[in-house]
Formats: sequence, structure tokens, C-alpha cells
Amino acid sequence: MTLPKRVALARVACIRHFGALAPFRWKRMSRYANAWTSKRKNYWLGPCNRRRLRLANRAISCRSRISPMDAPAHKSPKWETDARDHVRAGLRKYLKPMQDLLARDANESDTRLLVNDILSDLLGYDKYSELTTEYMVRGEYADYAIRIDQQTIAFVEVKRVATQLNQKHLRQIEMYGVNEGVEWLILTNAQSWQVYRLIPGMPVTIDLVLDVDLLGDGETLTKKADKLSYLHREFMRRDVLDAVWKAVAATAPKKLAEVVLSDSVLAEASRELRRQTGHRIDAADLGRALRDSVIRPELAV
Repeated sequence: MTLPKRVALARVACIRHFGALAPFRWKRMSRYANAWTSKRKNYWLGPCNRRRLRLANRAISCRSRISPMDAPAHKSPKWETDARDHVRAGLRKYLKPMQDLLARDANESDTRLLVNDILSDLLGYDKYSELTTEYMVRGEYADYAIRIDQQTIAFVEVKRVATQLNQKHLRQIEMYGVNEGVEWLILTNAQSWQVYRLIPGMPVTIDLVLDVDLLGDGETLTKKADKLSYLHREFMRRDVLDAVWKAVAATAPKKLAEVVLSDSVLAEASRELRRQTGHRIDAADLGRALRDSVIRPELAV
């Protein structure tokens, strides 16, 4: 069947005024979209308007399939929602004990008691089968080893609550990871949690993936809980943290500097600079200028 003449004319008028990609303007007439299935043509519209009408029907059809207004919202898996809700609800009760430890400058052993509760009660690890304390690594001992399905997936090194985490502590846990082939390294003093990814090679490199200060003022408690959720057992079991690391690594300063100094980007930047300023500069000279005056020396390698 063909569209009624009044409907077709109304659509053509709407197309002329709003454009072919304005289907919401005639949402009431969308029920007529499926009527344009016949091989017969509305010849009385003329060839130009018939083409507009076909484009409009196609636009309505495509828009209804891809519009974020009509498409169902993305729903997180139940395990993810449950894990995040558990961390959000439980984190608040650990803040007061954390502040008390900090106020009395508690030692490392007392700090480990709190970290043990966070790992088991808040982050979901079984304290008897999935947390190993004093894990021996070539004559030295890591504070915790996290094991899932009989595989050691992470080391946790705990420092006293008032200690500022630094490179010396990182080198200590890095050696544990290198010697045991463990990729995930967690450095904490109960209030600050730093998560590193060890990338094997010559030389070994370490990427900071997460850094959350549970007593800091820069973020809301919900945002801190969401960051800490990536250490939850369900997230670690599904390698979600690996996807977070890939996203962080892709936008790391060194990677961005490498992209900016690549031949293709420098060539395009040279052309754009000439277009805007009229000054012609060779791509190699532009690269040297960026290295000398824009990009930090430690990144421009």
C-alpha cells in the first residue's frame, strides 16, 4: 500500500523544514514508516520528493535502532553491581578505625590487622584459603599473597599507617613479583592503596594503575569505594583490572609523547602549522622543537 497523500505531503514539508534526520518531529507519524514497503511509487509527489520520502523512512528506521533515547540503558552484570554495592556500604565503617590508628601512630602489626579485615570482609577474599600471610619469596617474606583458584595473582605489602609510601617500598614488592612471576602488586598503609602492574621484560617496568587515599579530601567516598572495588575478589577473578591497566597505559604521558613525536603526527602537525601561520617547517625540525621546549625531557626518548 502507498502512504496517504496528506501524510506523505506532511512528511515532505517536515523534511524541507527540519531536514531528513529529524524523526522526532514526526514521532506521531512513525507508525506509517512500515507502510512504505510496496513496490508501487507515489508518482504524484514527483521524483525529488519521492527521494526525500524514502530517505525519511530510512532515517526513521535507522534512528529507531540506534538512538540512545530508545535503546535500553547498559546494565552492569549482577556480580559487578553486588560487589560495588558491598564495598560502598562497608567502606564507611573502616574509616573510624583507620583514623584511630593514624592518631596513635600504630605500628605495622596493628595496621596489618585492619588490612586483613579489609581484604577479607570488604574485598571478599576467604582469609583461610585465599590469603596467605608471610609468603616466602627466596628467603624474604611478602606480607600477603592473594590466591584465586590455587594461583597466586597478587602480592600485598603493608606499611605502618603513618608511613608515606615511596619508591623504596615499591622496589621491595617489585622483587617479590619478579621472582615469583606475579603481575599485580598492591602497596598499602591501610589508608592509601596503590596498585601496580608488573610488565616483564628487559628491563622490567612497573605501571601505576590505581591510587586511592581513603582518608583524603580530593574525592567523594563513593568514588573512592568504586576505585577500591577493582580489588574485590570478583573483579580480580575476571581480570577486570587488566582492562583498567590497558586504558591507563594507553593515555600515560610517555605513550602520549610517543604518539605526538611519531612521524605521521609530526607531518600532519607541520602541514597544519603552515596552514594557520604560513610558516613552513620540516617535520624533523618540528619534532626537535617539541622535544626542546614542550615535552619534558624524561618523556622525549
